[in-house]
Amino acid sequence: MSDLTGDEEGSRAAKIALRSQLITARRALTASDRSLAASQLQGHILDFVRREHPSTIAAYVPIGPEPGGADLPSVLAAHARVLLPVLLPDGDLDWAVFSGSLSSGFSGSLSSGPRGLLEPDGPRLGTGAPASADLVLVPALAVDRSGIRMGRGGGSYDRALARLPQRRPPLVLALLHDGELLDSVPAEPHDRAVHGVITPRGGLTLNRAAEWTK
Repeated sequence: MSDLTGDEEGSRAAKIALRSQLITARRALTASDRSLAASQLQGHILDFVRREHPSTIAAYVPIGPEPGGADLPSVLAAHARVLLPVLLPDGDLDWAVFSGSLSSGFSGSLSSGPRGLLEPDGPRLGTGAPASADLVLVPALAVDRSGIRMGRGGGSYDRALARLPQRRPPLVLALLHDGELLDSVPAEPHDRAVHGVITPRGGLTLNRAAEWTK
């Protein structure tokens, strides 16, 4: 018998259905669609980075149809110190500094991890490392107008975001494809909000209630 309430069961079922719909839509994107979206997203991200000058960015390596492009860490590393996640056996995230660059690419800086992920090879900094960042870029399947983020269901980023400082936290932005910023998404108590999103055509959109200041 489930320990979830009726509302929680309904939210879980709605999440599963929406997650499947979004994953299917992403898989339908052509290589040209993905390339154009990655170029547009990187342009918006770099506009923000050049304006705000973050010294440390916690990011990730997009894989498959995930928004951002596989070269996102290299693009960011030209402007800031970049932290990338390492998936731990319990699903939590450790972090390490990305040592690659636009000129060197991924050679010697990333290795294959679980679930098809690419992970940094450097010394591990601990699960709390993103607290030292000025900007945190996270993956998501969808985000709603209040900032509720829906991922793939593993809970790794919910745990990572829960460790960020409550007072003067780093800015947390999710990278999305167009059409994935929704009016609402099903939420559960463990879900963590982000401050805003970046989409290819819409650029940076902060939440109506975003609690972030420079």
